[in-house]
Amino acid sequence: MLDRRMLRNIDVLFIIFLFLLLASSLIIQSTASYNVIESKPYHYLKIQALWIGTGLVWCTIIALIDYQKFRRFSWWIYGFNIALLLAVFAFGESTNGAQRWIPITSTQNIQPSEFAKIFIIVTFADFLAKRQGKLNRFRDFIPPFLYILVPMLLILKQPDLGTTLVFVAIFIGMMFVAGANPWKFGGLILGVGAVGGVILYAHLGENVPGWLAFLKSVPLPLHDYQLKRLTVFLDPASDISGDGYQIIQSIWAIGSGGFLGKGYRQGTQAQLDFLPEHHTDFIFSVVGEEFGFVGTITLLFFFFVFLLRAINIGMKAKDVYGTLIVAGIVSMFTFHILVNVGMTSGIMPVTGIPLPLISYGGSAMWSNLMSIGFLLSINLRRQRLMF
Repeated sequence: MLDRRMLRNIDVLFIIFLFLLLASSLIIQSTASYNVIESKPYHYLKIQALWIGTGLVWCTIIALIDYQKFRRFSWWIYGFNIALLLAVFAFGESTNGAQRWIPITSTQNIQPSEFAKIFIIVTFADFLAKRQGKLNRFRDFIPPFLYILVPMLLILKQPDLGTTLVFVAIFIGMMFVAGANPWKFGGLILGVGAVGGVILYAHLGENVPGWLAFLKSVPLPLHDYQLKRLTVFLDPASDISGDGYQIIQSIWAIGSGGFLGKGYRQGTQAQLDFLPEHHTDFIFSVVGEEFGFVGTITLLFFFFVFLLRAINIGMKAKDVYGTLIVAGIVSMFTFHILVNVGMTSGIMPVTGIPLPLISYGGSAMWSNLMSIGFLLSINLRRQRLMF
């Protein structure tokens, strides 16, 4: 449990900006979800507040537990993670062609892939900590890759490309912090990325050179609608009434907000329901439309300080295991923020990645606050108590 003397270690600025982000979530949800159910304008706001409240309880419980105790159960947690992801295929519900949710009640579901990110960070940190100083050769990268590949493939099968890419970001971030040879590992990542980009170009390009035509036969682990999203991202106007519609509406919403925005609940794209998913994946568009450049830059500033303090927690952690957990969590949050802001702004493909701590969603909110619980646990125990 917690020794009161540990409270002197707490990062007050980190806590302040965490609550600023949670308060921002409720303020933004009060307008973004206002028209989703006309007869119940505050339905999603109330549920979001419930998710935040219960999530903070989970956050506190995890913060009170010494994070090092989780190392003892690392393989049990990993196994539970795999079992939970497999349960999706046995008991999960399919929505819009994706099977990602397990029903808990008649109205509420959980999304195991959200919790899988936290489970893999905690267990992968232990896996890498035991290999400190042993990640110098190409063959040394194989065991860590295989370790994270299994849950990645299960999530990709759902299909959930966005969360799969989050796993890639977590893997890369934690490997570098674990001491993987930067030249060999960095070169390998760039090489794999380049090969993947060429194969994707061969599948999607219009005037593909003949010497690359054979790459069209290389199978891609993507569904047709996912490939279509990549194509439309390059030219949203090519399918303005289909897959390009959401991107165009989002860009219009953000652009029309100007410097100060149209005002609280005065946006047209969201309030008139032109923009789909405006209280979940595309909530940043609502911020841009109603609160303008000032609102978006303020929200991003909150995230910036929040991540900066999280990095500070990692740098002051008393062991490699704690530092690696922080590296995974920071990589996860950073990737979520960059991709969500990028896709709503039209500079990245739509991948269905929510804006952490802001977008509506119970599993995502619980997962985010549980990860913050680990950050606080590491922060509180950054120094050994002297007697």
